[in-house]
Amino acid sequence: MSDWAGLAWLFVLLLANAFFVGAEFAVISARRSQIEPLAEQGKRSAKTALWAMEHATLMLAMSQLGITICSLLILNVSEPAIHHLLEIPLALTGWSEEVIGTVAFIITLVLVSYLHVVFGEMVPKNLSFSVPDRAVLLLAPPLVFIARVLKFVIVALNATANGVLRLFGVEPKNEANSTFTLDEVQTIVDQSRREGVLDDASGTLSAAFEFTTKRVSDVAVPMDSLVSLPPGATPRDVERAVAKHGFSRYVILGADGEPDGYVHLKDVIDLDDDEFDDPLPAKRVRRLVSVFDGTEVEDALSTMRRLGTHVARAFDREGATTGVVFLEDIIEELVGEVQDATRRG
Repeated sequence: MSDWAGLAWLFVLLLANAFFVGAEFAVISARRSQIEPLAEQGKRSAKTALWAMEHATLMLAMSQLGITICSLLILNVSEPAIHHLLEIPLALTGWSEEVIGTVAFIITLVLVSYLHVVFGEMVPKNLSFSVPDRAVLLLAPPLVFIARVLKFVIVALNATANGVLRLFGVEPKNEANSTFTLDEVQTIVDQSRREGVLDDASGTLSAAFEFTTKRVSDVAVPMDSLVSLPPGATPRDVERAVAKHGFSRYVILGADGEPDGYVHLKDVIDLDDDEFDDPLPAKRVRRLVSVFDGTEVEDALSTMRRLGTHVARAFDREGATTGVVFLEDIIEELVGEVQDATRRG
């Protein structure tokens, strides 16, 4: 092989190495949320990219095999060519052949290592980190094609690697992680606010993070602060309570002073006039569900939504009532104050 052919192969192998490095980092850095819409639109490269992300360990095995082969060939192909080209100017120094050979080898090693690290590793890696979604659409299809051609070799290498992991009690993952934990999202939001690229003037984002840490006891209305109606309350009593307090929902207490149910304003407004002074019909009183006051607010919200109720009784470990939870108060933890349409200002 001529010296110039050796240099041409050096250029080709650097490009091939850069491809495998870029593809490797693109597959593990890209986000499904960005690729899935394109795949649903029928974009073939996006479908292939999703397949690569779902078979990340196979893609990493293919990339590592390609990088290793390219790295070994780069020095073997380029060293003789560059070494021979350097001997010509170094011969003018009058040094012995042994010294010239050693110096030429050191220069070749330093030069090739520099080109390999910078252009074969760092540049493609940084590009894939900077634009992972674009990079995976461009690089995943050819990587998947090569992996399918060398399927049996890649599967064998991957199985060996997974077997070693299992020997150490580690269960291998096949799909690249494409989600953020709550703490990671909060860190991103906090940093974005500090840098002025995100405005959370209403505090909704901050409230969403705090929401996950709160318990029912944090939002429940204590019994001594609860606006309730006594046993045997009439529709007239509901009407007066609305006029006085402005709330649309009222807890009905039982004979033992415990919450027995609740009534909504709309449950009584369609009653006849002669019924307004009679005790509330049982079918008009809505049942209360009970939730432990140590339950996370988001779990209580899920329970109330599933059962279709707006009011729940909160109880402690002994089963004693500690307060009443209103759906409105839970939602306010997320979006800020929610004004009851009937409430007095």
